[in-house]
Amino acid sequence: MTGIFEALAEIGVASEADREVYATRTRDRDDVTVYRDRRSGVIYIDGFYGGDEVYEAGSYRGINLAKTGSRDYEISRNAERRYAACKPYVCGRHVVDFGCGDGSFLRKVQSETLSCCGVELQKDYVDALNREGIACHTSLAALEDGSMDTAVSFHVLEHLPDPLPILKDLCRVVKPGGTVVIEVPHAGDFLLNELDNDAFRAFTLWSQHLVLHTRDSLRRLLAAAGFENIVVEGVQRYPLSNHLTWLASGRPGGHKSGLAALDTPDLTHAYEAALNRIDATDTLVAVMRNPG
Repeated sequence: MTGIFEALAEIGVASEADREVYATRTRDRDDVTVYRDRRSGVIYIDGFYGGDEVYEAGSYRGINLAKTGSRDYEISRNAERRYAACKPYVCGRHVVDFGCGDGSFLRKVQSETLSCCGVELQKDYVDALNREGIACHTSLAALEDGSMDTAVSFHVLEHLPDPLPILKDLCRVVKPGGTVVIEVPHAGDFLLNELDNDAFRAFTLWSQHLVLHTRDSLRRLLAAAGFENIVVEGVQRYPLSNHLTWLASGRPGGHKSGLAALDTPDLTHAYEAALNRIDATDTLVAVMRNPG
């Protein structure tokens, strides 16, 4: 199996000559080194993968929704945002969510699609969705060639040690002219790249996130997988209140505190637009077509 460094080197965004140590540990492990490519800005972990069994068990998650039966605030908020952004691509279409987690997005769109299904490794999530009547598989191999109009995948790509074969398989299941939407964390995150916030870096670097992409590296990877008409845009998941709390107190959660009163729709939109202008949003979203 190709490692993430080899995959990045293959598309020209990582090299031994341009490698520098970005951090000597992650928030969950002191034996994992994080690197940054000086030329491309891509941040990555070389030579480490926790294994599929970690994802099958779901022990890496902060909260296991299949066991608790609860609804997590962040997951619900992101499902709403993604539903609004992806509605043009899912209404009246056959849709697959690759790495669907607990199925929050599928539940939001289910009534508006021709059909929807998920692909997920975590066994209790798969079982729960199937019991609920939302088809969920453990592999893309369960889907026929060209059987889907749209594929989405939210914050999954960064977990894959060898992303190209899986992206090509995703391309296989989407019909010619179909749409694929990919969302990933951004190496250019304002707190990381512009402010160099040590507390945020210690918090956000995680052994399960093998790569943080730039716009260019994400576009190159998706093009190498065979996609066309690739548009990569910045999205800001966390508002100004969150950034202020990181700067003032070195901790997350500002968007759940009294500072959240600052996050009016107008200010949130303007802040996202400002971060986009300097390519410093915390998230990248790519929308592309399968040429067939």
